[in-house]
Amino acid sequence: MKKILLSGAILAFGYSAFSQDLPTNAEPGKCYVRCKTPEVWKNEQVEVEIAPAYKKIITHPAVYKTVIEKVVVKEAGKRLEIVPAVWENKVITYTAKADASKLRVIPATFSPGNETIETKAASARWEMSEKAPDCESSDPNDCRYWCYKELPAKYVNIPLSKLSADASTEKVAVPGYEKTYIRKVMTTPPTVKTIEIPAVYKQVSKKVVEKDAWQEEITVPAKYKTVTKEVLVSKEGLTSWKEVECKLVHNTPLPIKWNFSSATLTYNAKKIIDKRLLPILKEGVAVSIESHTDSRGSKEGNQSLSEKRAQAVVNYLMAKGINPSKLSANGFGESKLTNRCSDGVSCTEFEHAANRRTTFRVINQ
Repeated sequence: MKKILLSGAILAFGYSAFSQDLPTNAEPGKCYVRCKTPEVWKNEQVEVEIAPAYKKIITHPAVYKTVIEKVVVKEAGKRLEIVPAVWENKVITYTAKADASKLRVIPATFSPGNETIETKAASARWEMSEKAPDCESSDPNDCRYWCYKELPAKYVNIPLSKLSADASTEKVAVPGYEKTYIRKVMTTPPTVKTIEIPAVYKQVSKKVVEKDAWQEEITVPAKYKTVTKEVLVSKEGLTSWKEVECKLVHNTPLPIKWNFSSATLTYNAKKIIDKRLLPILKEGVAVSIESHTDSRGSKEGNQSLSEKRAQAVVNYLMAKGINPSKLSANGFGESKLTNRCSDGVSCTEFEHAANRRTTFRVINQ
């Protein structure tokens, strides 16, 4: 958006600045743009110092002589030698298991028997007799009598065991045993013996300085070269009007088919630029390259992608020899869609591709 506002400001300023200097022989229905005049240069011969004068120093190495010297390579010393101890084996007897005893269990003994138990004690109950056969009373109870009848006790015989002798224990002796092991006994302790080691000598060859290093100085003169230098005679300026087709001052489609999420020019895209845009630029006019994206992805990402697409076209034109002052690159992201395919709207790939477009228009310089 900042680039759009800036372009508008430049155009407004251009209109104000040059409204008093319009083309004199303008024709109705024609469009004109202000073009820069080229810079004028001339060649001059200039002598350039390509190498300065300097001081060159020649050094001479030191002079040595060889002397022979006897040196100690290993000092005299002493070596300690250990005389080991003398040992002998001794058999040691020890009680591996002490004498003890263990307990043996004598189980309890029983004898058979029985016992009679009274399960119900002796008792009595009243019983009524039957009606007497010769009873003449109409009430049968008149011819009956009550007897208090004795009931005997009830018993049951139960077999059982009787304890003859309870359980007990008795001690049984368990004898122990002995074992032996071998123990080393020192009969003579270790001692240390000192042995003298003499020093070792060697003759070495040694270089000593007879004359130290010295130097001499030589002056090397400077070097010069004559070169051709381009000198600016006159700067470029806004001094001419150029007739262009009116449709070129409005946004003209540049039918580049951008791949989704890509800012790389294809071979076919470069052929389209060579055919449609390069000839117009070679006439000396300036153009604005404007690129757009579809709505897929974030607004920030699409803004960056559109700027990269516009810059890719500008970079290709500069590689073809177009002066960068005649080119401007502007990206509008997804802010100027040509159809209904905004965020959240389901569209075909063909509909999205219509928004991935690049246009150009001729502008005043």
